[in-house]
Amino acid sequence: MSPPDQTQSFDALVQPDRVHRDVYLSESIFAQEQERLFGKAWLYVGHLSQVPRPGDYMTLDLAGQPVILVRATDESFRVFFNRCAHKGSMIVSERAGHTGRAFRCPYHSWTYRLDGTLLAVPAQGGYDGTQMRACETGRGLTEIASAHYRGFVFARLAASGPAFDAHCGAMFHAIDALVDRSPSGEVEVAGLPLRNIVPCNWKVYLENINDAMHANVTHESASMAAERVWSQAPAGVKKPMGIEILMPFGSDNDFLARMGGQVYANGHSIFGSNMSIHSCYSSLPDYETAMEKAYGEERTKHILSWVPQNSIVYPSVAFKSAPQTIRVIRPLAVDRTLIEVWAFRPKNAPDALLERTLLYNRIVFSPMSIVAHDDIHVFETIQKGLRTSGNPWVSLHRDYVAGEGDAPSMTTSGTNEILMRNQFRAWRQYMAAENAYAVQA
Repeated sequence: MSPPDQTQSFDALVQPDRVHRDVYLSESIFAQEQERLFGKAWLYVGHLSQVPRPGDYMTLDLAGQPVILVRATDESFRVFFNRCAHKGSMIVSERAGHTGRAFRCPYHSWTYRLDGTLLAVPAQGGYDGTQMRACETGRGLTEIASAHYRGFVFARLAASGPAFDAHCGAMFHAIDALVDRSPSGEVEVAGLPLRNIVPCNWKVYLENINDAMHANVTHESASMAAERVWSQAPAGVKKPMGIEILMPFGSDNDFLARMGGQVYANGHSIFGSNMSIHSCYSSLPDYETAMEKAYGEERTKHILSWVPQNSIVYPSVAFKSAPQTIRVIRPLAVDRTLIEVWAFRPKNAPDALLERTLLYNRIVFSPMSIVAHDDIHVFETIQKGLRTSGNPWVSLHRDYVAGEGDAPSMTTSGTNEILMRNQFRAWRQYMAAENAYAVQA
């Protein structure tokens, strides 16, 4: 494959109805994504239930940079770069823990308060008369812009960029759809996530979340197996939860179109804005009773009737209001992507609701499941197939209408590829801060 002209612009790579394969294959473009897109957009960090007490912390990488989420002494939360201001050592290395009232660097014992300020240094007299206190080192840990909505914490790596509400506000109602399913109006993380490194570019995975048309093809064997098993069940037997989860993957294209879609500015979207393959799960009477006690009959009906399939807060996280789960996309390399799948427990809800979420995650998202391995196989073949000679373009033509991007938001069918085109419009806006990109030799 010959590289494109080095003066090629991002506008040329992302056209209104198709995208060039380099956006999935170029290591140079991936490196620039880390800075221009993931460095400036609001990225999902974690949930406040993961740091319930002052001194509790969790660590992760955002766009290749290690960060810490910590609950501060005053019960607020802070996000810092995980880097000692002295020599650059990571302050903590565990995924999660409790640091007490201060962070202590394991290299030279510099210590920091939970608000990031420098507390103490060894041999302090050696810094008398120097500029240490007046420069960046003396300011302590570097804090990152952060915000949360109903406990879901996001951060922006760049010192300047869009405000949180301006970037993510259109999707707050999708987060509400998950949290409001708790009778108490609160959810908490339920255990550790499923983690899987997928051998593809992160955009391949993100597009798939909005791709209605693949489900009854890629997952045909899973849905057919579930249908065959259920067809042999004796009359009057309650449909098992696993069968309820698997059978709808075989829904026909007319149903998929009627599921509906919604796109918003900044790349956000909802697939299944009218209904989803989760809409027809059997009722849980104890749960509905708890909801009606908390919200009243009409409000409960409103909450439980809206079950969007996938709600994407671009570029890093997809919410499922029911079952209560999220997928977090963390790019590692141009052809490697870490996917984290987190389950949430609605507080004061019957255990059956969490059991449904955990089973769904195992059946659909576990890398060894009968659903996820279908997707992973296809993702890997896409990454290989795009490197072949010949056609250098990926088609996003389905239901394209000229000028569709002029509207800040749009309601559409569930099978319209505008859900993916919308992602690339946002990608192009972030990436086009400088028009030309350099191609590696």
